[in-house]
Amino acid sequence: MVATILSAFTVPEIRKKLAFTALLLALYRLGAHIPVPGVNVQAVRDIQEEFGGGGILNLLNTFSGGGLGRIAVFALGIMPYITASIILQLLQVVVPSLEKLSKEGEVGQVRITQYTRYLTVGLSFAQAIGYVFLFRSFEASAGQPVIDDFDVATLFLIVMALTCGCVLVMWMGELITQRGIGNGISLMIFASIVSGLPNGVQAWWTNPDQVFVVMMPFLALAVIAAVVFVQEGQRRIPVQYAKRVIGRRMSGGGQTYLPLRVNMAGVIPVIFAASIMAFPPTVGQLIQSGWAQDLSNFFSPSKAPYVIGETVFIILFTYFYTAVTFNPVDQADNLKKYGGFIPGVRPGRPTAEFLDRILARLTFPGALYLAAVAALPTILINQTSASFFFGGTSLLIVVGVALDTMKQLESQLMMRNYEGFLK
Repeated sequence: MVATILSAFTVPEIRKKLAFTALLLALYRLGAHIPVPGVNVQAVRDIQEEFGGGGILNLLNTFSGGGLGRIAVFALGIMPYITASIILQLLQVVVPSLEKLSKEGEVGQVRITQYTRYLTVGLSFAQAIGYVFLFRSFEASAGQPVIDDFDVATLFLIVMALTCGCVLVMWMGELITQRGIGNGISLMIFASIVSGLPNGVQAWWTNPDQVFVVMMPFLALAVIAAVVFVQEGQRRIPVQYAKRVIGRRMSGGGQTYLPLRVNMAGVIPVIFAASIMAFPPTVGQLIQSGWAQDLSNFFSPSKAPYVIGETVFIILFTYFYTAVTFNPVDQADNLKKYGGFIPGVRPGRPTAEFLDRILARLTFPGALYLAAVAALPTILINQTSASFFFGGTSLLIVVGVALDTMKQLESQLMMRNYEGFLK
């Protein structure tokens, strides 16, 4: 990996892409420290424990790089865009017009991208309004108004600042994808999570539990190795292509494979489950009544009901999202169309049933793996009473984005090497 990074700096074009990516990521981190107008900065500092103490807002604050805890311009981060992308991807299964667009190639993808942007603006606007009232609910713990002179004009100003910040982050992420290295949206989440690394190291080093201090590096390395092992794990289905005669020439033939990953859903089921389990505590925080507080305490992230509910939802969403993103019937039709077949399996419906059976067997260990990684920090906190700074979701995103970025960097280097050889 180190050799790949050093080799990338020797190629001028890749070096410019890396510099462009680093510049936009630096601007993104700068926007996560600029507070929106109309906010009492001192009151915001007094409520920092609400966002960093392992509570329900900790996950969202991590994804925004601490911008939510500072009520910064980029407080919403890139999460509204990710939510809009997931919604559009799921709607393609149930809405015939969107499904037709998805099969129209590049033109259809451009239209779906436009719809995703429009939905992102709407979600950002609604989410910004909800956060404004959530910030006001923290005034009791801050001891002073979080928002000075709260009225319709101030509300509109803050909401528009947060919405425009989210749109700007979305535009910067797309620029990184087009002109930089790696996926821009993923890299922004990566930068947000890694920005908390110094605080995490400090919390680990100053922890009073000396056993935890000694064991934490070995535990972290073991978890990272397990994540890499499962993320890269795949079942390769052999595919044989028949030879075809076109005119006087014979083309085709050969053997390849169809890779089915153990974790085809990625980190999406964990985000879904965390969002659903965050709903009861958020309601309790906003309503501030007896039954709402009891509900919030019952589903606290540090208690067993939250861990059990999150595990169940992760397993269910893993099966659901895998079924949405990988259609065995379409894969079987594509193989049959291009003259491919799986040895020992008849083309058409038998191939689809074979792929569906293999996929079901792969999805179950993948779902258990996601649930285990997501529940590990909570179990460690309960057993050791130690502060585990990075959650399982953050760890999955960091490792996954790092692997994908390195693969793209290696492909860029390989392409440049081929060009040099041809010249």
